[in-house]
Amino acid sequence: MNEVCFPTYDVIVIGGGPAGLSAAHSAHQEGAQSILVIERDRELGGILQQCIHNGFGLHHFKEELTGPGYAHRCIAAIKDLPGVEVMTDTMVLEVLPDKTVVAVNPKAGMIQVKGKSVILTMGCRERTRGAIRIPGERPAGVFTAGAAQRMVNMEGYLPGKKVVILGSGDIGLIMARRMTLEGAKVEAVLEICPYSNGLTRNIVQCLEDFDIPLHLAHTIVKVHGEGRVTGVTCAKVDAHMQPVAGTEFFIECDTLLLSVGLIPENELSRGLDVPLHPLTSGPLVDQRRQTLVPGVFAAGNVVHVHDLVDFVSEEAEIAGKFAARYAQGALVGEERSVQVQPGDGIRTVVPQRLTVPEGGEQARLFLRVAKPELKISIEVQSGGTTILSRRQAVAKPGEMIVIDLPAEKVAQVRGGMTVLVKREGN
Repeated sequence: MNEVCFPTYDVIVIGGGPAGLSAAHSAHQEGAQSILVIERDRELGGILQQCIHNGFGLHHFKEELTGPGYAHRCIAAIKDLPGVEVMTDTMVLEVLPDKTVVAVNPKAGMIQVKGKSVILTMGCRERTRGAIRIPGERPAGVFTAGAAQRMVNMEGYLPGKKVVILGSGDIGLIMARRMTLEGAKVEAVLEICPYSNGLTRNIVQCLEDFDIPLHLAHTIVKVHGEGRVTGVTCAKVDAHMQPVAGTEFFIECDTLLLSVGLIPENELSRGLDVPLHPLTSGPLVDQRRQTLVPGVFAAGNVVHVHDLVDFVSEEAEIAGKFAARYAQGALVGEERSVQVQPGDGIRTVVPQRLTVPEGGEQARLFLRVAKPELKISIEVQSGGTTILSRRQAVAKPGEMIVIDLPAEKVAQVRGGMTVLVKREGN
């Protein structure tokens, strides 16, 4: 197989979804002269192309859009920009330590390109039945919610007529509504946690508005059927998420959709020896979205799973900006690094460290609480001193909280930083 050598680019972006497109646009705005976006699908836009419902863009574009509408805005933003190239239908096989990207393309075969900086924006994938080990038979009719969404919205097929959905993530909630609108009967949505993991607006608009029952603290303990799913046995779970004997009940159905979590696509990151966080399953990054491998940046769902694509774009713009600066040699110099830790009540916070230049630098924190909370304050502390506090009337694990730290606040950080929940009366 012949190798085709391509020129060196200032920035190579791996992934042409909303994160990759936003990162490429931002890198161009910051002065990068040559940018290559590599996308494995035949078209740009990523998962948004199958998300035909509205609700996108309210933060980023100040306008409500459908998924394809949002994707079109991102594609249009880089179209015809001088110095920005796009390579679709191209699978990246490996990223080498010197930032050489090895990929395969049906027309060119094996190709190699080299970047002064690389941005990882590969997105995430769904957990399957095998990942959560549901007991029972192995019949047809079990789909991930995203696969079912593509079947209905892009391929014109209805996966089934009587549906049970396991997991109350946003994709599952949206598919409950979508299947109902297409004439299917959604018998129930089951959630193993004692609270929903989806956005509140999706609980209301996708379940309550259609009288679809939501069973919290429940799971499926067996799938029935030989050639095709005929039903599922469900049960309550205890505080340790184990089925409670004697609570089992049967729901007849011909289709089971799984909305049981997303996993960042970090096979390329692992091959590059990029350190990953055990809870987010994404790269450890600083506020510039640079990983612990110099010149390698990451943004979007490959870093941590977002609930809103608007935040994906905003995070990717940060990565694009600083990847361009790295390519220009503008990120060299003596700068101290401080760790960012989740404290009481906080499950995860991104970035996990701050790179602090003289005078500080603005940082945007994305965090999730460990459990539902009411009337709390989110406090950012360093050295035992609170440098920023923000009231939060309602906080849910399924809804990202975004906090902006001004440069002068970052400059106050000494030794490390902790983000924690302060409850009334504490």
